[in-house]
Amino acid sequence: MAKLKNVFFCTECGYESSKWMGQCPACKTWDTFAEEPPLKKGEKSRSTGILPEPQLLSAVSATESNRVTTGLQEMDRVLGGGIVVGSLVLVGGDPGIGKSTLLLQICKELTDKQHRVLYISGEESLHQIKMRADRLGIFKGDLLLLSETNLDNIEVIINKNKPEIVIIDSIQTMYKEEIGAAPGSVSQVRETTSVLMHMAKGLNISIFIVGHVTKEGVVAGPRVLEHMVDTVLYFEGENKASYRILRGVKNRFGSTNEIGVFEMMDQGLREVTNPSEYMLQGKPEDEPGSVVAASMEGTRPILVEVQALVCQTNFNMPRRTAAGTDYNRVNLLMAVLEKRIGLQMASMDAYVNVAGGMRINEPALDLGIVLAILSSYRNLALDSRTICFGEIGLTGEVRGVSMADQRVAEAEKMGFKVCILPKTNADTIKKTGMKLIGVKNIRELNRLFSQGSSL
Repeated sequence: MAKLKNVFFCTECGYESSKWMGQCPACKTWDTFAEEPPLKKGEKSRSTGILPEPQLLSAVSATESNRVTTGLQEMDRVLGGGIVVGSLVLVGGDPGIGKSTLLLQICKELTDKQHRVLYISGEESLHQIKMRADRLGIFKGDLLLLSETNLDNIEVIINKNKPEIVIIDSIQTMYKEEIGAAPGSVSQVRETTSVLMHMAKGLNISIFIVGHVTKEGVVAGPRVLEHMVDTVLYFEGENKASYRILRGVKNRFGSTNEIGVFEMMDQGLREVTNPSEYMLQGKPEDEPGSVVAASMEGTRPILVEVQALVCQTNFNMPRRTAAGTDYNRVNLLMAVLEKRIGLQMASMDAYVNVAGGMRINEPALDLGIVLAILSSYRNLALDSRTICFGEIGLTGEVRGVSMADQRVAEAEKMGFKVCILPKTNADTIKKTGMKLIGVKNIRELNRLFSQGSSL
């Protein structure tokens, strides 16, 4: 009998090869190949022998009643309105960020509504889960707990108890005995996720799986893992900040790039229903270099404070620092300012920060960055009731952005009186109680800023 040879998998994308390679030909990453035993021949197929019958599109029901609300509005927003029955959701995040706390809090809300929930942990004992549950408050319903890592046993228990929702914490600890590789390897993660996907679709069970992340911040394991699931959520936040952001990067049942904002408390996570007010807490008034910009996260407008500090450099090469936004974008905008309006930035250090620790990469933040730099450079403060948004091109033009009406409406709700925005967007907004100042390029913006009273 021929001996089974080991195969090599790329730990980033799951590319399979018969020999080790330094660079993956699929994703072009270096030193990511790991050796693992192949699947054993003669394994049983998952087919039951009963072929499904195709159905007419008009006969398939897809109403909103197929969703289950979690009891957390921020979570429902990211999911697109609630948990879709039979969906497979992947939740990733840094260690200790609060993934298990969030899912256990969802379990509490669901069991209080008499939903049957099974929480399976491969990392913690039942006693540890109980201690965390006690911090979250009293569970009115009954939550089923299980500490197990063998997926074959988990399959039997799920078929026996028939829960509506299952939590798997985490997918890297689960294994199938037929796979010779260790738990957490590419083969195990891919196979166990495939089994869970078939269970979710076949039994109409909503399954949440927790995934560990790499040092780059992406879910550990093959990239195919994110393609197999229905929804991918990332739980983000700074270790020294109390807020947490749940970001949807993939969602087959709703909009992507939607976010939910939470605050970590002693009793668990508290929803932040008004992130704009939360992000603007402690904002200084009438200080040079401080500007409020309107950003969009999915369908939600969020107002953030952009700060800039421009000062004379003491080095041969001026220093540039960007926190909360793209460093290269800041350098580009400073080059545009120097070229188009003659701002002498070559002898200046420049520090740009999005206050609150939030990271914004949207191009509409350009106008806020430019105004903050101008304000600090000229040592002139903008009115604290002024807000701005807009994208800036290399020729200095101020380009229109999407969802301008929602940004202006959010700013008006927060009490702002003046909005500086692209001229193309200003012409399309009809009903607003704010004063709109439309600008075509940064030369017009510089003239307005020099007047002082207009802003």
